[in-house]
Amino acid sequence: MAVENIFAEILGRVRRAVEALGVAGALPVGLDLSRITVEPPRDAAHGDMATNAAMVLAKDAGRKPRELADAIAEELRADDLIDGVEIAGPGFINLTLKPAAWLDALRTAVRSGTRYGASDVGHDIPVNVEYVSANPTGPLHVGHGRGAVFGDALANLLAFAGFKVTREYYINDAGAQVDVLARSAYLRYREALGQDIGAIPEGLYPGDYLKPVGELIAKTFGETLKNSPELEGLAVVRTIALENMMIAIRNDLAALGISQDRFFYERTLIFQEELGANSIDRVARTIDWLRERGFVYQGRLPPPKGAPIEDWEDREQTLFRSTQFGDDVDRPLMKSDGSYTYFASDIAYHADKIGRGFRTLIDVWGADHGGYIKRMRAAVRALSDAKVELDVKLIQLVKLLRAGEPVKMSKRAGDFVTLREVVDEVGRDAVRFMMLYRKNDAPLDFDLAKVIEQSRDNPVFYVQYGHARGQSVFRNAREVFRDLPRDIAELADEAELGRLSDPAELSLMRRIAMYPRVVEAAAQAHEPHRIAFYLYDLASEFHALWTLGNAAPHLRFIIQDDRQMTAARLVLVKGVVTVLASGLALLGVKAPDEMR
Repeated sequence: MAVENIFAEILGRVRRAVEALGVAGALPVGLDLSRITVEPPRDAAHGDMATNAAMVLAKDAGRKPRELADAIAEELRADDLIDGVEIAGPGFINLTLKPAAWLDALRTAVRSGTRYGASDVGHDIPVNVEYVSANPTGPLHVGHGRGAVFGDALANLLAFAGFKVTREYYINDAGAQVDVLARSAYLRYREALGQDIGAIPEGLYPGDYLKPVGELIAKTFGETLKNSPELEGLAVVRTIALENMMIAIRNDLAALGISQDRFFYERTLIFQEELGANSIDRVARTIDWLRERGFVYQGRLPPPKGAPIEDWEDREQTLFRSTQFGDDVDRPLMKSDGSYTYFASDIAYHADKIGRGFRTLIDVWGADHGGYIKRMRAAVRALSDAKVELDVKLIQLVKLLRAGEPVKMSKRAGDFVTLREVVDEVGRDAVRFMMLYRKNDAPLDFDLAKVIEQSRDNPVFYVQYGHARGQSVFRNAREVFRDLPRDIAELADEAELGRLSDPAELSLMRRIAMYPRVVEAAAQAHEPHRIAFYLYDLASEFHALWTLGNAAPHLRFIIQDDRQMTAARLVLVKGVVTVLASGLALLGVKAPDEMR
């Protein structure tokens, strides 16, 4: 029997045990079994798995939880995969599985290859993951990199779990910051023409990264823009500067192995000339749609209590009834000069996503946008009649260190260290893994010296070394047993896996068997860091078993006078490297065959 997900398999058996009690008349038929879970127990001494079945069904069944647990336990004791059943506390049921369950899970992992752990839990539901979305006014910094890696790994994870994923970048190209970019690039254009521009004025971007843009404009237009009306000249400069900033951003993302399916320009929501002759203002259209449903009105906001609200004005204005959908205060949609607020554009953008058929929206934002979440969730509820979920993942700050000391700012960027500088120094793998080795909402200290150390204290090295060590075991085994197949997975059917009986071997098999459940849970919770944590634990157990073999020769992976024992252990090692390769791929990190 091939079991893809041992936890899902046991969950199914628990539900069938409850159904059998219903058929026998011991329980009401038709109980809601969806709340039953099967989880690893907090204490490994309590068994392999625990289920809450009796606790969640007792009330509807009209039975005491402990009494119901006894009845369910009796059914489960007859199951061919379950070795032991115990009742704990008020009615939890602890299960111990037979070794055959773990042996079968190992075979399944090895046969499935790097698709082990993939599932259809997503049911091809369309999900939009919007990440990075940095203002196109300069190079990406390390904080942007953390959001980029998080979003990319989450998209990988969701696709692996069966969701239909679109990776998106929202380009804020209609706001004041792009005008500042244009003025800054225009200054560098004048500099490229030989003018002395002096110190960069306050409020403009000081980084050297705009010098090539200024030189490109000078090469393309010569001095023709120097004397043109300011608005006309800036329009040309804005377009060139924006295009070049986006090229640089895409190149920086490519250095991290990141590409997106769609780049959505804010200007296409508002400016008709970029949409064609038959276009309309989509922000106005969205506001009108909300107004027709009573969600937009003309009114005044009360003065803020306590901390000031940044968009409060004592005037009658166009307001969205965000309080009707869980926000603290209604929100303005128009500024006093008649232009749209950022919120109005963001509502229209999310309306566009919903119109494209997405039923789950995931926005990856910087930590400083936390105060914006309630209003955006309110807008999505209003736009979708509460049928679309918006999950906002905040990315906390990254503190960049070198051997414990803060890293100095970049001359190129002017006031921060660029993401590309960090990737060039320590490599893509170190950046990606370490950005994911903390939960997204926890601050991260990124030490440029520590992430390239070859030690257990460096998680990315330790996990990659686990994969490389497994591959070295295969190479060494082939030196002893010349007839071993090129792909060790071919041994899964013939190997006598029942000989793997040491507690450390069984523990490693259990860890491998947990992988599909970890993937499914991480995808549903939108938490890719769970994969990084799991991989470190798996690598740790594998390295520990390798070390045991040094002290106890009978536990070594290669037993020179026992091919069958060796074959069984090679299958176990194959299970480890298969899962390490799969998990590292989800994180966008290479699984090396050798470490140099």
